[in-house]
Amino acid sequence: MIFYYNSRDLKYKNPFGAVACGKQIDFKITARDGIFVESIYLVLTKDGEDDCYYQMNYQGAEDGHSVFALSLSINDSGLYWYKFVTNTELGSFVFGKGENAELLQNAEPYSLTVYSEECFAPQTQSGGVIYQIFADRFNKGEDKACTWNKDGILKDWEQDVTIVDSDGVFRANDFYGGNLQGIIDKLDYIKGLGVTMIYLSPIFKSSSNHRYDTGDYMCIDELLGDESSLARLIAKAKEKGIGIMLDGVFNHTGSDSKYFNKLGKYDSFGAYQGIKSPYYDWYYFINYPDEYGCWWGITVTPTVNKNNESYRKFILGENGVLDKWTKFGLAGWRLDVVDELDIEFVNDIRKRVKSVDKNAYVIGEVWEDASTKIAYSKRRPYLQGNQLDGVMNYPFKNAIIDYVWNKDINKFINNIMTIYENYPLCALNSCMNFLGTHDTVRALNTFCDYNIDGTSKQDRLQIKLPEEVKSRAKEKLKLATAILYALPGLPTIFYGDEVGLEGYEDPINRRPFPWNNMDNQLLEHYKSLGKLRSKYKKAFSGTMEIFADNGLLYIIRKSADNTQNIHFIYNNSETKKQILAKNCVNCVTNKAMDGEISLKVGDFAVLKYKNV
Repeated sequence: MIFYYNSRDLKYKNPFGAVACGKQIDFKITARDGIFVESIYLVLTKDGEDDCYYQMNYQGAEDGHSVFALSLSINDSGLYWYKFVTNTELGSFVFGKGENAELLQNAEPYSLTVYSEECFAPQTQSGGVIYQIFADRFNKGEDKACTWNKDGILKDWEQDVTIVDSDGVFRANDFYGGNLQGIIDKLDYIKGLGVTMIYLSPIFKSSSNHRYDTGDYMCIDELLGDESSLARLIAKAKEKGIGIMLDGVFNHTGSDSKYFNKLGKYDSFGAYQGIKSPYYDWYYFINYPDEYGCWWGITVTPTVNKNNESYRKFILGENGVLDKWTKFGLAGWRLDVVDELDIEFVNDIRKRVKSVDKNAYVIGEVWEDASTKIAYSKRRPYLQGNQLDGVMNYPFKNAIIDYVWNKDINKFINNIMTIYENYPLCALNSCMNFLGTHDTVRALNTFCDYNIDGTSKQDRLQIKLPEEVKSRAKEKLKLATAILYALPGLPTIFYGDEVGLEGYEDPINRRPFPWNNMDNQLLEHYKSLGKLRSKYKKAFSGTMEIFADNGLLYIIRKSADNTQNIHFIYNNSETKKQILAKNCVNCVTNKAMDGEISLKVGDFAVLKYKNV
């Protein structure tokens, strides 16, 4: 190639990745000797605005190449794009981002996130581990505040979940009675996984077991406990160094709610009951009262008008929803379907949460690259310093799963580096990294080679993985989690994955925690990874280097002060590999290593060199 540039190489772009407002950025591009270059321009474009041309300066020759450089700083946060225009004796050429961030002619431009540094993510959880709990299904404790007052069925813990009622309708109204006291009772177990934050599925009053159809934002669901139960959980967890993050569902309410009151169960004048209801303007009625806007067409979750002054005051105002619960001492909020929320509404959510506690997290449910996300024809400035502290990192999930199955090491590195390059490090360190959630297939099932083509949901409910299939899946899961725990961000365990809980899609993936049938071998694997995160927290809060060598994947985590330097080495190839481990310590066994060690297929090593 005549011209060369690589955005991931500090020789060509410094600093790496996203940059803070006002920070100098040094660009360099080289041209092979033997061609006359008249000029080279860096074309910088703020998203949605006009191009700005910056001529690069000739710096002389270096190793048979002409060097052109440019230094500039950008004072406004936002998403920017850049490309290079070269004018030569052979004509003019335009270069954008090719494979592995190298130049490619007529390609899409490089993206550049510029963020406002003074108002960015807290780092109190950096290097930590998150545990996601589906509140009804984790554990049932003794709490007199818990009462049964539901239209549904309260099941025994060992009964299986309901996927459809006898009339063919799925109502999500089978309950197991998992509660907040149950979580308190298992805090030592959770702490043993190295967990620093618990993310709870919705806990406010609701008619469903998932509680994403909120009935009353100001009340804890009576099956979970009450306000004193939550306060007790927050206090007991804090004693063990664990924060509590709640699920904020602010795009829609339940139709069976204090605000909509379609079923008339609440002692309120709901929007469904009359146009003079104080809640009428909260909703989008098309043909009153039975036709209304709702989330994904699901009539039990009517969509709320987030621009309505009354609703905004209720959620954002003094003594409102965010104010009340954040003051309980929450570690943060995870915002459900954040791309359904207006940009200004997300900004105001952040402001209100931070006004109560500047170190409380605001994390959004985003399934794509959050730095370039477009929703409803609008670019979302999620990671530019004034909206989200982090996101649910689905791109990492997809990259890990694809790599474990398909073994394309270069594709994996490029997928990881794309996010690493696009997200500010403080934001990436605040992201939830995971292999499964309440919205996806269970982690163990993700890695099983069991053919479910042509099966019905009822069939999949009945599937119990054969032992030989489960054994192979466990080995893949161990490799995948070892990668997950090495990457920047907060590795997140969906309750039960650590003990081999099985399940396909929702709601099969929401079975009760199998306290009497745990896979202890898998559990010890998760515990060992948690111990690594705890012991080398500074390294996991720092930078990452990732590369391939001889079919092995290397991920190196290094602390900012260079006092911790941890090397992860993975063999996802087809053959056993040998590596040289001189003057180092195996971080899992704490044994000294000084020589050649063997890595079988699917195995990994974690090493710390003694001179670091």
